[in-house]
Amino acid sequence: MTTIATGALQASANGINDHASALRFITCGSVDDGKSTLIGRLLVDSRAVLQDHIAGVTRSGEVDLALLTDGLSAEREQGITIDVAYRYFATEERKFIIGDAPGHEQYTRNMVTAASQADAAVVLVDATKLDWQSPALQLLAQTRRHSLLVHLLRVHSLVFAVNKLDAVADPALAFAHIRAALARFAQEAGIEVAATVPVSALKGWNVVTPEPGWGGYEGPSLLQILERLPNQPADTALPLAFPVQWVEKSASSSADTSQGRRVFWGRIAAGGAQVGAQVQVFPSGQSARIAQVLDHARRPQDVAAGLSAGIVLDREVDVSRGDWLLAAPAAVQATEDDFDTPAPQSPWPARREIEATVAWMDDEPLVVGRVYWALHGHRWVKAKVRRVVHQLDIHTLAEQQAEQLAPNAIGHVELLLQEPLPAAPFERARVLGSLILVDTASHKTAGAVLVR
Repeated sequence: MTTIATGALQASANGINDHASALRFITCGSVDDGKSTLIGRLLVDSRAVLQDHIAGVTRSGEVDLALLTDGLSAEREQGITIDVAYRYFATEERKFIIGDAPGHEQYTRNMVTAASQADAAVVLVDATKLDWQSPALQLLAQTRRHSLLVHLLRVHSLVFAVNKLDAVADPALAFAHIRAALARFAQEAGIEVAATVPVSALKGWNVVTPEPGWGGYEGPSLLQILERLPNQPADTALPLAFPVQWVEKSASSSADTSQGRRVFWGRIAAGGAQVGAQVQVFPSGQSARIAQVLDHARRPQDVAAGLSAGIVLDREVDVSRGDWLLAAPAAVQATEDDFDTPAPQSPWPARREIEATVAWMDDEPLVVGRVYWALHGHRWVKAKVRRVVHQLDIHTLAEQQAEQLAPNAIGHVELLLQEPLPAAPFERARVLGSLILVDTASHKTAGAVLVR
């Protein structure tokens, strides 16, 4: 039976899940597990591909499903996925945005980029690459790595799709052993799995239409599972945090002295922007009140986290790209032992010292003492690696002592920032808890940082 999380089903049954909103999901896993073929099958069987497009990827009378997503010439020459390819399709129940992530270790940064914006992830597992006859079979390293990265990036729903079961002698036995191995790994890693489903991307079994009884499985197809998954919940219940991306000077309001003459545009990271709310500018510390909130179409209305907005303040203050508009500091209740009234505290306190989980993606290892550029929101600061606390062994999930992090390694590090940032734990706030490290010389994206 499928292991669909009860919360997802309850949300769907109660109408909490908005089917009018698109589900953004990625496919990931090891090399040649069939990710591109699976997406091609979803597109073809859901009739989301035009006939002339199908004709263009037909070879010797057979449709090469992988070519529907592998569009780069290098991808077609080598038969691999290099960059993330996005495709769009819809069913009667749901709209979808699919990201086909590469499986090669050297392209892990591309997979992390796609996962950081995903509502769900489908991790493919190739049954033919595993010792499926053994109850104690070992999963591939890339399967474990991608699952851990999806979990670390707070992707809301994870689905395991066991592929190529049509190519093994006993699909039911293979699926039982592989599903058990995935369950053991997920439990050890603390990963909540929405579903585990057997599929044949090549033949289309259990992808769009269910195949009752095949592989000893009686549950819904992969597409039916995806139709029920909820969208990634935005951090709307938190205090306002708004990274300023663009400053627009409005000439039409130059004569209006009742409010500022500039509109600050960006995507709300947490909370919501409401007229009359008191805010504080970071890093200057100036205070102001929100005089007007515009949505993405410039309509005056309140805007919540996850959506783009334009904010006009009630007076002119110095705000530039990279600054933050944060909820005003809240008063702290005094105790009997206090002689003086405690100073108000910001709901997003800034700090220079950060402990973080890092997914290292550069070809050069992360070493202690090295300085990188750090991007937080739209603000750039220098960051120095003070210490590598440990490295995570993706095979045993044990924390190992390490002096550096090799390419594609995941570890716990301590960073010292040149300037303080309003960084919060990633588990609390997805945007405020994430940074990107960039090599100062090559300008390559070096690591994804999740604040602890």
